[in-house]
Amino acid sequence: MNILSIQSWVSYGHVGNASAVFPLQRMGIDVWAINTVQFSNHTGYGKWTGQVYTGEDVRALIDGIAERGALERCNGVLSGYMGDAGIGESILHAVARVREANPNALYCCDPVIGDVGRGIFVRPGIPEFMRDRAVAAADIVTPNQFELEYLSGTTVAHTSDLEAAITAVHAIGPKIVMVTSVRLDDTPDDAVDIVVSAGSGLMRVRTPLLPIGVNGAGDAIAALFFGKFLQEQSAEAALAHAASATHGLLKRTAEAGSREILTVGAQDEFVAPTTRFSVEHLAR
Repeated sequence: MNILSIQSWVSYGHVGNASAVFPLQRMGIDVWAINTVQFSNHTGYGKWTGQVYTGEDVRALIDGIAERGALERCNGVLSGYMGDAGIGESILHAVARVREANPNALYCCDPVIGDVGRGIFVRPGIPEFMRDRAVAAADIVTPNQFELEYLSGTTVAHTSDLEAAITAVHAIGPKIVMVTSVRLDDTPDDAVDIVVSAGSGLMRVRTPLLPIGVNGAGDAIAALFFGKFLQEQSAEAALAHAASATHGLLKRTAEAGSREILTVGAQDEFVAPTTRFSVEHLAR
């Protein structure tokens, strides 16, 4: 199985492709990585060095892979942090070329826009491109709660709000929506939810809220969900695996007191999570 992953790259730490590629490889999936930026470290530190690539740079790599005749063996495209709105068009170009070569290939868009507390943290033009173009082209989207609110144009505080917002995003195009970092008015103070809608209803995994604030967890869970979905063709199995593996990753990171997620040190979690959380089906 092969995934084309188009995301950011950092030399130090684990976000973007540096957070997504290795977990997928540990799951037995080959990853063709294209980097949208190359930074010294993630922007959460406040200072970094490096380059943002152009849409032309990204497109040239996609076309080079296509020249090898490889795209017919691509099972899916995963996109995350873009760095520049112009890269978005190149991502959609990649999706179109892959689908032309393999009509069964899927596109998973992690619409990196912002987060609760930080607000929008990407460059101007990217949020609008995500909402108006990328999400519409995707089969699967994996927003956090803040990004769900932006994409749907609604405030999410109650379960009914969540359902309405997810329905609005489905109407844009994606058949599967996974919402991460969900905390509603009825979410226990010591818990956090991940909710998936796959057409027939809502599914939820509730995990303990850990005393940790790190970058890159969203990139990892999107990759873990997409990879497991491609392997099993089951949104429920993908949710259970992604939630359990990510909780194990973050728990071990918190225990180590690390500023960066322990992508290498906790790698067994990507294959056999220490704690397996069950999926709860919610009435809709």
